[in-house]
Amino acid sequence: MMRALAGLVFGGAGRARDLGHSVTTVAEVFRPNATRALELGHDAYLAAHSSNMAEFTHIRAGRFDALVNGLNRLPRPLLALGTLALFGYAMADPQGFGLRMSALALVPEPLWWLLGAVVAFYFGARETHYLRGRTLPPMAQTSENAALAQWQASTRAESHDP
Repeated sequence: MMRALAGLVFGGAGRARDLGHSVTTVAEVFRPNATRALELGHDAYLAAHSSNMAEFTHIRAGRFDALVNGLNRLPRPLLALGTLALFGYAMADPQGFGLRMSALALVPEPLWWLLGAVVAFYFGARETHYLRGRTLPPMAQTSENAALAQWQASTRAESHDP
């Protein structure tokens, strides 16, 4: 009965579909289609990622590169071992350690901020370098809305029922 009433008001399934399409088109003038925006954003991300990865496909394995890679691996162990060495120095020569730590207290605050920025950018750049080497698993490339497809299939089946 409801289907017959809707058919009278909207003129059947074809007209209702046209009306729904018209409403969607008008609504997209005021508010963009969020699903389509996400799809386009994902496509742009994949294009940017693939062009970025293309730059790093040819790895040069010369002596200079090996030397630079070795030097790039030194700061973390040196910072860790240097911190442990400070504890040993504090126990071995407490007066010398105290003198040097009081001298560090005289370093102006902007210089500490600069040191923090340099260390943060160094480790951030190394992390970015390693992240670039990872490959992302491909995401499912579907442009069809599963719920909409299911609904359309059910309306087609209902329209063919006697």
